[in-house]
Amino acid sequence: MSEDAIQYLVLDRCDPTCNMARYYVLAIEPSLFGNPTLIREWGRIGLPGQRKVELHENQSRAVEALETWLQRKRRRGYELRDGTAAGAGQTGCSTCQSRADGSW
Repeated sequence: MSEDAIQYLVLDRCDPTCNMARYYVLAIEPSLFGNPTLIREWGRIGLPGQRKVELHENQSRAVEALETWLQRKRRRGYELRDGTAAGAGQTGCSTCQSRADGSW
């Protein structure tokens, strides 16, 4: 993998019984100065979320941090979204697709 390759993962967690429809995005991108950054974005599906950028000294440290966050989120019930719905604001899980208008 090249140093400039962008790694991008989108996770969903949906439970209509709890009125829960959340997304979590993990991405590794180069910063303006070329250092790898881990970008985390999260929130309710269909709404703007929060975003945090973490600078890392090299690509392997950024990948380690991404894998750590991925494990944490998988333990919390988040599932990887398939490649058909690319944007974080789109609904990815089948439960949320039927409720895309925001009505629960």
